[in-house]
Amino acid sequence: MAEEALETIPAELLAPVGNLVIHVEDFPDEDTEREMELESPFDLLGLYRGVDLTRQSVADLRGGPDMIFLYRRPILDYWCETGEELPAIVRHVLIHEIGHHFGFSDDDMERIEAME
Repeated sequence: MAEEALETIPAELLAPVGNLVIHVEDFPDEDTEREMELESPFDLLGLYRGVDLTRQSVADLRGGPDMIFLYRRPILDYWCETGEELPAIVRHVLIHEIGHHFGFSDDDMERIEAME
């Protein structure tokens, strides 16, 4: 479903992404829960891990590719609670997390999400 959602994201957003890795996990790990100060592991649908493009420098030592985590169980829980279409939720989370890779604002991400 994540791959299908990626196909619906505008090419101009995906083209510069490059070596971004997408992982699907059931829940955030305990370190992420502590770091994000989550009350519940269901509170986080996705997460961008890396240095956004606005903060990258050629002098930076890169420890690996930037990553997006999609958390399956929280996404499914959100789907059940809201009744929104599941592919639309996955697409929304991907756009939001890819937006963090670029350092976009929430307004920027909403504009991109409205593009089909």
